[in-house]
Amino acid sequence: MLAAYARGMFPMDLADGRLAWWSPDPRGVLVPGDVHVSRSLRRSMSAFEFTVDEDFGAVIRACRDARPNEVWITADFVDAYERLHEMGWAHSIEVRSAGRLVGGLYGVEVGGLFAAESKFHRVSDASKAAVVHLASALAAAGDDRLVDVQWRTGHLASLGVTAIARREYLDRLPGLTAVPPCW
Repeated sequence: MLAAYARGMFPMDLADGRLAWWSPDPRGVLVPGDVHVSRSLRRSMSAFEFTVDEDFGAVIRACRDARPNEVWITADFVDAYERLHEMGWAHSIEVRSAGRLVGGLYGVEVGGLFAAESKFHRVSDASKAAVVHLASALAAAGDDRLVDVQWRTGHLASLGVTAIARREYLDRLPGLTAVPPCW
């Protein structure tokens, strides 16, 4: 899996249970220092507490449970990413309100590349807040970082996500993966 991420691919189960490797063109990416935080999101964020890697299992399961009609976060996915987490490659951002887990995200960090896999929210703005917290931590670690969000959506574009050609993304990977990881 790590070799696939370093080559610009990510896994996703298909509806029929087969595993497929994806490398979309264009690719949705976020330069951590370019994250956009609206005034309303900034106000929301002041009500949240953030942690990193304190409850990876709860985050990945909440991502799975938030999308009951999607089948790609299977039990095998959960097991594989929990193993990557135990090995120090997969990470989670937890967003809490009054001590309760209300949002978060998880992904895989290979050098300066953070491949964001999924996010969830139980209250408004919690998943966006997780993205902002991730971007802030990565930006503090250095300018040579990139968050791969797979596809650019309107929701992600509001946070500063742009789309770049697959060729450009693949050309940047060797330099990104050579950078020491943040965590």
